[in-house]
Amino acid sequence: MITVDNIHKSFGDAKILKGISTVFDQGKTNLIIGQSGSGKTVFLKCLLGLFVPEQGTINYSGTNYSEMDEDQRTELRQSMGMVFQGSALFDSMTVEENVRFPMEMFSKKTPEEMRDRVNTVLARVNLENANDKFPSEISGGMQKRVAIARAIVMNPKYLFCDEPNSGLDPRTAILIDNLIQEITKEFNITTVINTHDMNSVMEIGEKIVFLKDGVKAWEGTNQEIFRTDNEAVTNFVYSSELFKKVRKMYQEEQ
Repeated sequence: MITVDNIHKSFGDAKILKGISTVFDQGKTNLIIGQSGSGKTVFLKCLLGLFVPEQGTINYSGTNYSEMDEDQRTELRQSMGMVFQGSALFDSMTVEENVRFPMEMFSKKTPEEMRDRVNTVLARVNLENANDKFPSEISGGMQKRVAIARAIVMNPKYLFCDEPNSGLDPRTAILIDNLIQEITKEFNITTVINTHDMNSVMEIGEKIVFLKDGVKAWEGTNQEIFRTDNEAVTNFVYSSELFKKVRKMYQEEQ
């Protein structure tokens, strides 16, 4: 669980986050949505510890980040997995080497133990026997699965995903969404996803935080978002023709 209480973040005179409070529950897929410039990326980087808020607190499983010493912060960082936009794989490394990289940096496993762990997580993302391929030899969807395997290879408590469906076709995007949700449930991870993909909102939005101009304008589930009268949310969400159709179907069923 991650508890955020009244965080503020500025760069010079520009106030980016203006008092955001929320809770990201363990074992759930928590989504951050909002227009470009709403503060989503800065918020995610605060959660990752890359930016330090000037005001407010972020607690990880009950421990305040600002009160941690350097050893505790290092331990926290090692308990985080990250799926980057565009996958961010090393082109010169094989699939196995990409997935093994965090263990080489942060663990004391033997080469045999690392290979066993790599094979385990690659099997979990349905990429058996892809060990020796290079990123250029596999599809975008497969690259994303490699990125997920790398993110979970250290058994993280927290999984962060920045636009995980970027550049993927709709069918592959749904498969990636479902995989992230399955892993979240299976390993009881606190998963936070920064996205603009409305399909993701519908498919896996167990908790949705909507940001507008640096403030939390709304939060709820993917069911509650169909019923909200929050004008900021409806203006953003229902600009999608797909969402308009789904909302109409939902309202007809009530």
